[in-house]
Amino acid sequence: MARTEYYDDPGAPTPNSLVVAASAVVTDDTGRVLLQRRRDNGLWALPGGGMDMGDPLPGTAVREVKEETGLDVEITGLVGTYTDPRHVIAYSDGEVRRQFNVCFTAHITGGTLAISDESTELRFVEPEELDSLPMRHTQRLRLRHFTEHRAAPYLG
Repeated sequence: MARTEYYDDPGAPTPNSLVVAASAVVTDDTGRVLLQRRRDNGLWALPGGGMDMGDPLPGTAVREVKEETGLDVEITGLVGTYTDPRHVIAYSDGEVRRQFNVCFTAHITGGTLAISDESTELRFVEPEELDSLPMRHTQRLRLRHFTEHRAAPYLG
């Protein structure tokens, strides 16, 4: 399903749904960050997705990382909450979503790295390389907050 993201765009459609989602900054033993190149837009992003009714929110991040990367992870912390109403996602089926995302930190406990049907590439990236990759503002913000090693999670 095709999607179009809008940020601070007066021409964005009006949201008709609110979705709770989780994402994760997964790092390897050397501190590199796992990113996926999304199939729907070709941009780099953190693994993540919408919460199912039976999931706790940290469990959503664990499930989404497994589905999108093949890796098993354990949640280790919280990067922040991201609720900016200027971020709107329109899908080809007519859903126009305002997303509430909670971004966690996680470390790998097992699994095998594998591309899913949602991505074309998976890569561990050095923190210094993050700014050079094409990605949405919302993804860049979460990664910036992670690399700043904040004393408290971002609340926004």
